[in-house]
Amino acid sequence: MFNSVRPFHRLERVVLSGRRPARPRSLTARHDRSVQSTFLVAPRQARKGNLVRPAFKLFIFLAAVWLPARAGAQAPSSAAGAPPPARATTTQTQTLPSSSPFLGGVPSGPPTSDTLALSITDAIRRALDHNLGLLAANDSVDRAHGTRIAALSGLLPSLSGRVSETRQKIDLAAFGFPLPAGIPSIVGPFNVFDARVYLSQAVLDLHALNDTRAERHNAAAAEYSYKSSRELVVLVSANMYLQALASSARANSARAELETAEALFRQASDLRQNGLVAGIDVLRAQVQLGTAQQRATAADNDFDKAKLALARVIGLPVGQPFTLSDEIPNVSTPDITLQEAVERAYATRPDYRAALERVEAAEAAREAIRGEHLPSVKVTADYGGIGLSVPEVQGTFSIVGALNVPIFDGNRTKGRLLEADADVRGRQAELDDLKAGIYYDVQTALLDLKATREQFDVATRGRDLASQQLTESRDRFAAGVADNIEVVQAQQAVALANEQYIAALYGYDVAKALLARGIGVAEDAIRQFLGGNR
Repeated sequence: MFNSVRPFHRLERVVLSGRRPARPRSLTARHDRSVQSTFLVAPRQARKGNLVRPAFKLFIFLAAVWLPARAGAQAPSSAAGAPPPARATTTQTQTLPSSSPFLGGVPSGPPTSDTLALSITDAIRRALDHNLGLLAANDSVDRAHGTRIAALSGLLPSLSGRVSETRQKIDLAAFGFPLPAGIPSIVGPFNVFDARVYLSQAVLDLHALNDTRAERHNAAAAEYSYKSSRELVVLVSANMYLQALASSARANSARAELETAEALFRQASDLRQNGLVAGIDVLRAQVQLGTAQQRATAADNDFDKAKLALARVIGLPVGQPFTLSDEIPNVSTPDITLQEAVERAYATRPDYRAALERVEAAEAAREAIRGEHLPSVKVTADYGGIGLSVPEVQGTFSIVGALNVPIFDGNRTKGRLLEADADVRGRQAELDDLKAGIYYDVQTALLDLKATREQFDVATRGRDLASQQLTESRDRFAAGVADNIEVVQAQQAVALANEQYIAALYGYDVAKALLARGIGVAEDAIRQFLGGNR
C-alpha cells in the first residue's frame, strides 16, 4: 500500500515529463522485500526492538479494503493498433448493496469552519462511533439481551404485593349458608381490609429452563455478529479512505498528464511555425490536449465523490470540509499455509462462532418445546393481614405446591416440534455452508495474493518501460526524425501503465486484506496496535 501519496504524485510528474524516474522506495522497494506479516507468524519471529514498523504494517493490512478496490477513472483507450491494457486480477469479495446500512452513517453534529485533517485511524474510529450498520447491530445485541432476561424470569421467583379496602354486602344463602327463618341472610354492609404479599417459584420447569438456554445462545450469537459488524465497519471505512486516496492519486496523475500534453502542444506549435513539422502534428497534439483535459476533469470529480462517500460512512457532520492524511505505510506479504489459515479462521471468525451459537439456540428451543409436554412443579404462597379495619387485621397465609401434568393439547406440541426440527436442520445447514465458504474464501484469497503479486511486478516493469518510451519518442520528435504519432502513443502508454500500476498495487493489497478478513483478526489487531477499545 502507498507509504505516501506525495511520492506517487511526484513520480507521475517525472514520468509524464519524459525523465526516467528512480524507483521510489515508498511504492516498490517495500513490496520487493519478503518480510513476514506480524499478525500471521509466531511472536518468536518478531525482532526485539523493531515493533513500530510491523505495527503500522499490520494496521494497514487489516485496514485495507473490504469492498473491491475501485478502478477509479476509466483508463484511456490505447493508441491505434495498440493492444488493450491487461486488467489486474480482481479478488473475490463480498460486495455490499447500495442500500446497505454499512454504507451510511449518523452525522456527528454541526460542521465547523476549520478544515479537518483526517487520518485513516481517525476515519476508522469515527466509523466505529457513527456508522449506521454498527449502530443497528448494537441495537440487535440489546434486543437479544432483553429477550434473554425475559426468558430468565420464568426460572426466577415472582414477588408482588397488594393492599385492598373493600366495602360490601353479601347474601349468605347464596354462598350455601341457609339461615333459620326470621334471620335475614343479607349481611352488611361492612369493610374488609387486606394487605398481602404473593410469591411464586418454579421448582421444575424444563420448558422455562431450555427456553432460557436458547435465549442465552441467541444473545451470544448477537454479540459475535456485532463483533463481525465491527470488523466489517473497520474494513469498509478503511476501503473508502483508500479509495479516496487512489482517486486523489489519479487526479494528480491526470493533471500531470495534462501538463505534459500542454507542453507537447506548445512544442508542436513552435516546430510548425519554424516549418519543421506538418500541421497534422499540431492537430494531433491539440486532440491529445483535449483528451487530457477531459480526463483531468473526470478524475477531480471522482475524487470529490470519493470524499463524499467516505464522509457519509464515518458520520462526519454534513458539509464538513476535510483533507486526507498522506502517510500510509506498506504491508509485506503474509507467509501462511492454507491449512494454518483455515484452522485459524475456524477458531477466530466471529460470524462462524455466531453460527455455532445459533445451532445451539435452535436445539435448546426444540428441547424447550418438548418441556411443554412434561410435568412441572410450581410453588405459590402468600402472607398478609386481613380484618374489618386496619387496627383489627389478623395475620394469615397460604402455601400451595402444585404438580401440573399436561395430558392433551390438541397436538399443538407435536406441531411445534416439527417446526423446531426444521429450524435445527436449517441452522445446521447454514453452519456447514459457512464452514465450507470460509475454506473457499481463504483459498481464494491465497490464490489472488499470488496472482496480484505477479501482476504488480509486471505493472512496475511496464511503468518503467512506458517512461522510457515517452522519453525516446519526445527526443525523436524534437530531432525531426519522426512525427508526433509516436509521442501520442507513448503518452497513452504512460497513462495506461500508471493506471495499471495503481490497479495492480491496490489489487495486491486487496488480496492481503481479504486474507485478513477471512482469518477474522481485524478488530483485535486494531485494538492491539492502535491502543484503546476502538
